[in-house]
Amino acid sequence: MPVFAYEGKTAAGNVKKGEIEANSADAARTKLRRMQISPSKLKEKGKKGEFGIPIPAFLKPKVKTKDLVIFTRQFATMIDSGLPLVQCLDIQSQQAPNPTFRDELKVIKESVESGSTFADALKKFPNTFDELFQNLVAAGEVGGILDTILNRLAAYLEKADKLKRQIKGAMSYPIIVMVVASLVVTILLMKVVPTFETMFSEMGSALPAPTQFVVDLSKWLQANFIYLFGGVAGVIFGIRYFYRTAQGRLLLDRFMLKSPVFGDLLIKTAVARFCRTLGTMVSSGVPILDALDICGKTAGNKVIENAISETRDSIAEGRTIAEPLMATKVFPDMVCQMISVGEATGALDVMLTKVADFYDDEVDQAVENLTAMMEPAIMAFLGVVIGGLVIAMYLPVFTMASAVGG
Repeated sequence: MPVFAYEGKTAAGNVKKGEIEANSADAARTKLRRMQISPSKLKEKGKKGEFGIPIPAFLKPKVKTKDLVIFTRQFATMIDSGLPLVQCLDIQSQQAPNPTFRDELKVIKESVESGSTFADALKKFPNTFDELFQNLVAAGEVGGILDTILNRLAAYLEKADKLKRQIKGAMSYPIIVMVVASLVVTILLMKVVPTFETMFSEMGSALPAPTQFVVDLSKWLQANFIYLFGGVAGVIFGIRYFYRTAQGRLLLDRFMLKSPVFGDLLIKTAVARFCRTLGTMVSSGVPILDALDICGKTAGNKVIENAISETRDSIAEGRTIAEPLMATKVFPDMVCQMISVGEATGALDVMLTKVADFYDDEVDQAVENLTAMMEPAIMAFLGVVIGGLVIAMYLPVFTMASAVGG
């Protein structure tokens, strides 16, 4: 439990200093008032580890989507069973397996006990509970359907997490293979090839052209490895820095959407995420302008975010959703037409959910196709590069064998 150092005046007017344990600053002040102490200064002391060493923030476990989904599902069940909100938070704060999440839930419980709404209390931890979560909870509290909203949130989080893992899997597979291949080739050129070079130099004969090329490449790599490594690291950090700028992010995101390999997959992913998020919020009673604002912030791509922002501005002027969305030339025509039908029939949330389900299946198929296409391409690349190195090193041996046999 956190420890707070305090300084305050007693009922007799004397200044008193000390320490007190409490779940939050608000709880510490409440305890001090019960002790008839009016605190003038209150500061939380650094949290200690097992051996009295402060725990740095970056070492604390991150709250994962899985933790949030389990909490949301269980919380919805408790609310539906008629348990008071504070009691639900108390139970969850005690049984949450993630210590960081436990501490956050304790603070949220203290805030609710102090009179704050559940949605306002969640705003203290925006990294765990994003704007989508906060707004949906606020809509659920106002409408008296918090359990229904939480169940929708849990379903949304599960599907969003599945989509995210699919994209990571599709992206990480070729990257991991290429990194491993690069390490293998580097080791061959820097450690194995020099051994062969020494053996070949003792023969005294001219090397075949492929072998000579590999030997020269090995010498160049040994002489310039530090510069090459520094150049690659500089390019990576340069791209990351450029991506943090507004113009850089826009250019790189546009390039990714138009890339021949991953572009189609990224567009389908963005459409699925947009429709799922907007459909969940509309069905929960969140105003359309607020919903679009949150959809833009969670788009994950600057081009998509700008398209949603332009659509939002057009709707604020009295236009429909489908027309300005189609004008952006970012979303497929089929999506815009389905949204138009949903607006006309008054079933926008249902139509958005159907489009999201359709594009979830499309993403599944795109990931399978991408993996099936890349596996033989990667194997062929590895065969050419690594196989070529091995053959080049053994060419002089084959040449000598032929000469001896002749």
